[in-house]
Amino acid sequence: MSAVGEPIAIVGMACRLPGADSVDELWDLLAEGRDATSETPADRFPVDLLHSSEPAPGKIISRRSGYLDGIDRFDAEFFGLSATEADDLDPQQRLLMTTTWEALEDAGIPFEHVAGTRTGVYVGAVRLDYWELAVRRGLTSLTGSLVYNNRSVLSGRLSYTFDLLGPSITLDTACSSSLVAVHLACQSLRAGETTMAIAAGINLKLVPDEDIVLSQIPVLAPDGRCKFGDARADGFAASDGVGVVVLKPLSRARADGDRIRAVLIGSTISNDGASGGSLLAPSVEAHAQMLRWAYENAGVRPADIDYIEAHGTGTPLIDPVEFTALGEVLAEGRPADQPCFVGSIKTNIGHTEGAAGVASLIKTVLCLEHRQVVPSLHFTVPNPAIPWEELPLVVPTRLEPLPDRARPAIAGISGQGISAVNTHLVVREADPVSPGRSEVRSTRNRHLLLLSARTPAALNELVARYVGYLGPGGVGRKHELADICFSAAKRRHHHLHRLAVIAESHDGMVAKLEGGGSTAPEPDSRLMFLAERYLMGRSVEWGNGQRWEGRYVPLPTYPWQNRSHWLTGVGRD
Repeated sequence: MSAVGEPIAIVGMACRLPGADSVDELWDLLAEGRDATSETPADRFPVDLLHSSEPAPGKIISRRSGYLDGIDRFDAEFFGLSATEADDLDPQQRLLMTTTWEALEDAGIPFEHVAGTRTGVYVGAVRLDYWELAVRRGLTSLTGSLVYNNRSVLSGRLSYTFDLLGPSITLDTACSSSLVAVHLACQSLRAGETTMAIAAGINLKLVPDEDIVLSQIPVLAPDGRCKFGDARADGFAASDGVGVVVLKPLSRARADGDRIRAVLIGSTISNDGASGGSLLAPSVEAHAQMLRWAYENAGVRPADIDYIEAHGTGTPLIDPVEFTALGEVLAEGRPADQPCFVGSIKTNIGHTEGAAGVASLIKTVLCLEHRQVVPSLHFTVPNPAIPWEELPLVVPTRLEPLPDRARPAIAGISGQGISAVNTHLVVREADPVSPGRSEVRSTRNRHLLLLSARTPAALNELVARYVGYLGPGGVGRKHELADICFSAAKRRHHHLHRLAVIAESHDGMVAKLEGGGSTAPEPDSRLMFLAERYLMGRSVEWGNGQRWEGRYVPLPTYPWQNRSHWLTGVGRD
């Protein structure tokens, strides 16, 4: 179980989670300590008819969950699908396609640089609710069952859409699915089976059946709020969610000039076996053994762990087991004045099931990037079944700084499945600066910004996004204009409809964009030549031994031109 292979870099992330349509929005939600669960919308299922304040056959104990808005909305034209195909397609596939594109954009990897490569796809998923809706309405077909609504096709759809030639696997280990997907992706990269990997998790709750079952166990919180570690802990809310991470071996990410968001240094998968006394009962011993294996694999001491993103379901059975096992292992060699923070994203967004692990991973990466631990919500009275005084653990109830050690911060992330399949990942903070390929800074006074989109409407919206990005208070103000233009030219896919703008400053670029470009004579004839070449649909290279100079910086994402797509007769009304 000793450390094997090189670390794996997380170079791109994207998500849609309750209350957050992007990674940046997720950070705001977490840092502000918001609970994103809400009343079940009428277009999902009739919660008024199904709700019961007490467990009862055929009833749901909670009216609240975490939901995604606009799950019917999709840019079918962008992905080359007809309206009819998009209507029939499981919205989980649609969300994965969209979010994967955004994760690749976050990584600065254009479509043409990933197509035809040995990239693996690993997707965690547990539901197939769209197909259930179709069956109940008698709207099924052979094609629909095999292609549009099949769990195995969740990964296959991504491999087809992006022309990826590596392994393509959809897996179901229940709530640990997407964390297992990340583990398998890392193994494939270390084995040389793939050169890059996309790991994802998806969950859409469209029918009430599972909530009815969970209400009988019962593990659904009547108020829909996960109270991890609290004396009032009574379950969770089953929620929607999708998350995607893009992974590369660390050496390759550095060579490619990627922005490294965090580094996966070890992981393990285990099972409780018979240690819990029943299939559904976790055990302290098995959980503690999993943690030790993971830290041994990562080559770190338990005392080195600064933060744990727990499985954290807020159930009376699992919380004491998880806290006790964490405390037992993390106490080994740990100074008494250096407790470990423990939190759970389920207190913010509910339990996203198939996407739970990747949601936890994205949260943890954000905490490492910001060097802050976010509050774990609804923790007011510590659970008396947990021996707090014996455990070197702290549940943060406000935004806290990560400990300032003489090394990068290290975190652990846990996932547990109902079949007792457990996973723990170990992730460390990235180096303070992830240098791009070019160490040479641009000496040009004027800069060429290249923008493109699939349709004129999308291009107009993209221009508006860049105006906000480059303008006063925009994220782009933190970056050199040369780096922004380098990234737009070399780290974005270039579509049919294009715009080229030349300026010498952020404000000048904004003025040109707001004016729809400029027809004024350009003193830099070389830039003018490149701009004209780009507008004619050609590739843009400097030539004469020159090249684009700069480092990759994050840019505005593609503006989807979404329309509603849903099976006829399957209620979105």
